[in-house]
Amino acid sequence: MTGIAQKQAVCWVVSDGRRGIENQALGLAEAVARRIPDTRLAIHTVHVTREGFVALPSSPAPNLWIGCGRVAIPLAAKHRRVFPQCYFVYVQDPRTRYRDFDLIVAPEHDRLRKPNAISMIGSPNRLSQSQFSNALAQFSEQLSEMPGARAAILVGGNSKRFKLDDRVTDYLIHRLHTLLDQDIKLMVTVSRRTPDASRRRLRKEFADRDDVWFFDGEGENPYFAFLAAADWIFVTEESTNMLVEAATTGKPVYALPLSGEAGKFAHLHARLEGWGAVRPYLGQLDRWTYARFAETDRVAAEVLERWQKRASSGQQRMPS
Repeated sequence: MTGIAQKQAVCWVVSDGRRGIENQALGLAEAVARRIPDTRLAIHTVHVTREGFVALPSSPAPNLWIGCGRVAIPLAAKHRRVFPQCYFVYVQDPRTRYRDFDLIVAPEHDRLRKPNAISMIGSPNRLSQSQFSNALAQFSEQLSEMPGARAAILVGGNSKRFKLDDRVTDYLIHRLHTLLDQDIKLMVTVSRRTPDASRRRLRKEFADRDDVWFFDGEGENPYFAFLAAADWIFVTEESTNMLVEAATTGKPVYALPLSGEAGKFAHLHARLEGWGAVRPYLGQLDRWTYARFAETDRVAAEVLERWQKRASSGQQRMPS
């Protein structure tokens, strides 16, 4: 590539910095990097404020640009003029300015039909076997204090279609107690979307128990370790990202219902159930296996193939 040694390349990951948004673009970038082991893909995060302010990294010009979130959309047009040889990818449906991107990776349930768009079930994530191994090593001491069968409980919260209200919180508390009664150790994490009232009730009910690891944002995040160490994974149904991430483990995944209607996300739920990854929890714990869900890897291969095809056309040189 112009100005870049053939054994290295630069990727900018552009977002507003929110973890759920940034991780989609970052996960795709990391998956691309894993597919070119002979090339060092230096990944730099670029955060854009709502007002459009951006601090660019002190790196060479990007060869690959991956954005996610609305703030990245107008920046792509500006960067295309400055970095004409760069390959531009956007994660999600931009809903505007489609021509500013070489490739758009949209959720299948959005039904985007554009010549420069591909679809995937869910969205990209950062999970990999190395991530799981590193997380298990990082939190090995805490996990050693929870011997036996374990369940990860991933609690999301309110969204446009779902609500985690008092009735749902009652249900969650009851279900978690039924698991504890079966001598299952619990690894519980709440999110920024979890309502304060629900968070307080869950913390009061479970945080001080020896058979529960309750994480509510303080300290190092054990999320990857929870996924890696669990025998079963429970996810509130509104979180498409966490459902897909749980399905990458190949472990049994149970969806926990919230108040509301799935709408277009019912398509994703059906695909994950059809894959064999996700089942509704009806009070009975089962063990089953399925092929690890690897949509991020599949899409990364497509990104790399199209990037290489663009390079072979003479518009850009790929690292060898």
